[in-house]
Amino acid sequence: MAIFGVIGPGAVGSVIGESLHNSGYQVTFLGRRAGKVCIERAGMQETVAFPVEAISEVKTVFDYLFITVKGTQLEGIMPYLDKLTHENTVCILCQNGYGQLEKFHIPNAYQAVVYISGQKKENVVTHFRDRILILPENTVTKKLKEIIAASNLEIRLSPDYRFEVWYKLIVNVAINSVTALSRNTALILQEKTVQNLCERLIQEGVGIAAAEGIYFQGNIADEIMNIYAGYPPHMGTSMYYDRVDGKTMETAYIQGYLYEKSKKHGLDTPCLDTVYSLLLASEMKG
Repeated sequence: MAIFGVIGPGAVGSVIGESLHNSGYQVTFLGRRAGKVCIERAGMQETVAFPVEAISEVKTVFDYLFITVKGTQLEGIMPYLDKLTHENTVCILCQNGYGQLEKFHIPNAYQAVVYISGQKKENVVTHFRDRILILPENTVTKKLKEIIAASNLEIRLSPDYRFEVWYKLIVNVAINSVTALSRNTALILQEKTVQNLCERLIQEGVGIAAAEGIYFQGNIADEIMNIYAGYPPHMGTSMYYDRVDGKTMETAYIQGYLYEKSKKHGLDTPCLDTVYSLLLASEMKG
């Protein structure tokens, strides 16, 4: 049986690990320090606890590693990867945004497009919705999908992986920007001016994608706004929680990535330019 590890027992990592564990797979949760993580479903009181092992103390070598720390924390786990992997270990990066994969030199490393919504407060993770990872389609990812078929973690393999990456970038750029800057949850989507800003950010993102050779058909702005409409008002985003908790946000991998592509192609993206500048300013310290 394959041996699974999950580095980063936050919202995404905990849901992935729970999905595998509850289906009988051998999985270890790894964090900065030993402890436990508790998982609950939104609207339900029942919680399930899992032990977390300190990554510095773990001696297990894993066949599959899900790396779910935020992009801003990747450097901290790099020194431990050699002892946790063998030559055929498959690493699945599960971060928002794009560009982190180039930091890895592991042959079988892939970045997933993640659709798992949740939040973590202290050691309790509340799972709101979805358990989906989208990966490029190849022999390695097909084998992973087959191996975990008995779990409720949904692996989707895409022959057009760049399309999926850009779609998620555009989903993230609007909702993450407005929730982080306002320090408020999806509740703010009830405000019409916020809806208008989100639509303009989405449209600018679609223009950047087109300049990169990724074309979206139909009214993608309406489609993504409908996704937002399905969010519970009390649900935050990863960047919202980081902003509230005083942690470094993933600005460089979402808004920053899009901003650099916009400037590369000489595009006019006033809304993106503004929110990117304000996000950078919000983290400045005197």
